[in-house]
Amino acid sequence: MLQVKHVTKTFKDKTAVNDFSMEIRAGECVGLIGPNGAGKSTLIKIISDIMNPSKGEVLLDGKPISKMKKEIGYLPQYPNFFNWMTAQETLVFMGQLSGMAKAQLTNMIPDMLAKVGLSGEENAKVGSFSGGMKQRLGIAQALLHKPSLIIMDEPVSALDPIGRREVLNLIQAIKKETTILLSTHILGDAEEICERFIMIKQGSKIEDTTTEDLLSRNSGNQITLEVTAIRQEWIEVVRHLSYVKGVDVTGNRVKIEVENIQSNKNGILQCALDHQVDLIRFETNNETLEEIFLQLVVEK
Repeated sequence: MLQVKHVTKTFKDKTAVNDFSMEIRAGECVGLIGPNGAGKSTLIKIISDIMNPSKGEVLLDGKPISKMKKEIGYLPQYPNFFNWMTAQETLVFMGQLSGMAKAQLTNMIPDMLAKVGLSGEENAKVGSFSGGMKQRLGIAQALLHKPSLIIMDEPVSALDPIGRREVLNLIQAIKKETTILLSTHILGDAEEICERFIMIKQGSKIEDTTTEDLLSRNSGNQITLEVTAIRQEWIEVVRHLSYVKGVDVTGNRVKIEVENIQSNKNGILQCALDHQVDLIRFETNNETLEEIFLQLVVEK
């Protein structure tokens, strides 16, 4: 279990992390999400024992994180490899820094490269690798010593769509074997691979919840319609319905808050049909993680 207890980090007159506490149980894949500048990378570096907190402590299985570094695998946002080294040489070098024997590494590296989709690339120079390949090599070095906790800082934010998909698929595969803490500001990625989310804003924790719970708590009595074209006279009719509490129009998307979703949804649908509105989609209680994130982190 990872325990972060009342961690604060200040730089001169700026507080990057403010009295932050959280726990991650063995086998969980947890997303640390927040906007750029929220304190995610600073917190990740403290948890990885790259940076010391100003206050508080980090424990892994009840022991100070500084005494448990061999149990941690770390993937920075931009893995910094020597371009003149081959993939094989890179992993041998990184493995030896972790205290592994060269003979042991020689035996296990081919399997590790195959695991991250780099089989056959062991003698290729890292300088010739694409961004996605470098990120997969970074995951390989983080996994080499079989850590109990893997920490990933924005693992796909700098990748193109193909590289991003490759790395996400890889994370999906390895999360069955270890505990993962993943920081990101890309909400779709977090929603896809994490079971739990911890939201950070201006260095402070504002949410610690599952996707299901967060969506359930924030969905409310809301109906969303997507239409081919907005008919303003219909919008005005909807606004004046007795059970409608609010209407928000964005492009061809109309979000309607009603008093009771079960009692009112048929009335909204019938109103649209009566006014010959061409519907593309009609949904209830469908707030996305991104919309909730904007409400919690950006708008407040």
